[in-house]
Amino acid sequence: MVKENLQVEDVDVGSALDSLLAIAVVAALAPLLLGLVPRLRVPQVVLLLAGGIVIGPQVLGLASPVSVQALADLGLGFVFLLAGYEIDQRLYRQDAGRRALLAWFVALALGLGVTGILAATGFVDAFVAVALALTTTALGTLVPVLRENGMLRGRLGGHLLANGAMGELLPILAIAVFLGISSRFVALASLGAVVVLAVLLSLAARTMRPGGRMAGILRDHQHETSQITLRLTVLLLVLLLAVTERFHLDAVLGAFVAGMVLRRWAGRSAPALEEKLDVAGHGFLIPIFFVYSGMTIDLHAIASAPVRVFVFFGLMLLVRGMPALLIYLGVLAARERVQTMLVSATALPLVVALTTIGLRNGTMLPENAAALVGAAVLTVLVFPTLAVMLNRPAPEGTTPDASPRHPAV
Repeated sequence: MVKENLQVEDVDVGSALDSLLAIAVVAALAPLLLGLVPRLRVPQVVLLLAGGIVIGPQVLGLASPVSVQALADLGLGFVFLLAGYEIDQRLYRQDAGRRALLAWFVALALGLGVTGILAATGFVDAFVAVALALTTTALGTLVPVLRENGMLRGRLGGHLLANGAMGELLPILAIAVFLGISSRFVALASLGAVVVLAVLLSLAARTMRPGGRMAGILRDHQHETSQITLRLTVLLLVLLLAVTERFHLDAVLGAFVAGMVLRRWAGRSAPALEEKLDVAGHGFLIPIFFVYSGMTIDLHAIASAPVRVFVFFGLMLLVRGMPALLIYLGVLAARERVQTMLVSATALPLVVALTTIGLRNGTMLPENAAALVGAAVLTVLVFPTLAVMLNRPAPEGTTPDASPRHPAV
């Protein structure tokens, strides 16, 4: 009996290692391919998803999603943690932030209305998850492209960053409340508890004396073999995942708020912590999540209903992009409003995360999850290219209102 158990464990470990090896190959080849083929101007996340499809059970069968799900969950947590860390909270007190907030709520109203009609016709099932997917913006994915083309400078840059930040923050809050757990009361109570915890942690950071013993320990042991700040970050994230799994909650909001709190806690150590989070997140865990997500995409569902991909592609432009044409009237030129529309409607990482959550808790049909990811990939391939084609670089010497520090994959 003991031998049989050991054999089963060996098989499981072997399967996990084989899957991890295949994922590591995809993760390593993605940036290599982008470097070797300069004309292949697509975000890494597209190649990671495509690689996941190829090595997954529906094509080559080199990797099993189940065997790496725990690491993928940790990678999902890092996606939201870094999203929270990159948000500059000063945006909310500026005109750019207020307009971005209005634009997102208009998009939410449009999304709920459109998907409500689709639900009535049987095109979608639980329409809230689909509506939220239509309101997201892939700010982290867009930042490298926008920066390379001088679009983060000046007035336009400030509005693009604010709009993108709202397209990341508010859908995450909505996901936590409406999709994270079954009881709405518990969801709202959890949201309140997380907000209170965030305030307390932020106040604790202010009360910590710069020359105190705890501050000294963190400062002296943040590098070399100790890496205490990174270890504490991973501890916080794993604790969130363990607690939420135990009580059947969702760690999305907690991971996001943890990122915001970390940004406030970092203080003078912010640059060093940013580099460590980049290494742990973008270097290891986040690629695993996106390759895993590619392995779980239902190709048969897309092939059986390809129209859904183009329907969602059009709806992303309509729901998330069109409000920018009106809300920024008189603030941005017509060309800049079109650029804002295209940038706002570009979505992928949060759509992947949202569809993964929707599939796990049964709030999204598999065919809609696959079609949404396919549509989001199209937005990444098409919309930023069009926005760059319309670009006229801002004068040298101007600076953006704020700049996120952690572009997502």
